[in-house]
Amino acid sequence: MNRTIETLFSPALFPYLSGGVSGKQVVIIDILRATTTICVSLDNGCKQMVAVSATEDSILFRERGYLLAGERNGFKLEGFDFGNSPQEFTPERVGGASIVITTTNGTQALVMSNAADRIWVSSFYNLSATVEAILEQGLPVVLFCAGWKNRFNLEDSLFAGAMIDQLLQRGYAIEDDASRAALSMFKDSGGDFVSYLEDANHVQRFKSMHAESDLDVCLRTDVSNYAVKAEIREFLLSDNKVYAGELVQYVPGSVNLQ
Repeated sequence: MNRTIETLFSPALFPYLSGGVSGKQVVIIDILRATTTICVSLDNGCKQMVAVSATEDSILFRERGYLLAGERNGFKLEGFDFGNSPQEFTPERVGGASIVITTTNGTQALVMSNAADRIWVSSFYNLSATVEAILEQGLPVVLFCAGWKNRFNLEDSLFAGAMIDQLLQRGYAIEDDASRAALSMFKDSGGDFVSYLEDANHVQRFKSMHAESDLDVCLRTDVSNYAVKAEIREFLLSDNKVYAGELVQYVPGSVNLQ
């Protein structure tokens, strides 16, 4: 089986991916903060979670009793129940709840990947669990960095490097220079992610928003033993067809994925 790794540093590069994503598994990466928040919410007992790209699609889910989570440019959307800080998604607030989430970058990348054979949502929070799930599938993997408004960012690329480092030790091979660059970034960090990202644009943005405490959550490694898989499906809401990523936890080695 062709166990190769490709890396996309931005959604803007998606149309140029060699061979597209059919026959591959895609890992959605949005460290600050969408993919971290999704992992935390499911770990804290969220019953059902879906991701959409458009704000107006989120609102349609309210009729089904979903709580609304979302941000644009880092700020909570008006009238929504949650923003995008993982610290908001406590067991007391999300336990047993159904939540729909939309974000500036991460949920857009997820919906774009609908042709993939398997979609994973990952972060430092569940890094090793995702690697195990990828290995079970054995398909070529695309590490899809959500970036920031179609631009490269440090934190997603650093995480891609951390995942590449583990995959190389387990029989995968690098396919492109973007993956080599991401791996180099990870090695340069020496495992000190906080210091490495200190001057990153998104970290500076967090400081201006007084959201620095989110960094402590988003850079913790292997807190969760669950991978998160996403399946793009169609929902009929108020006579509108909405395509959303349904997000569920998966324990590597527990059952065969369908």
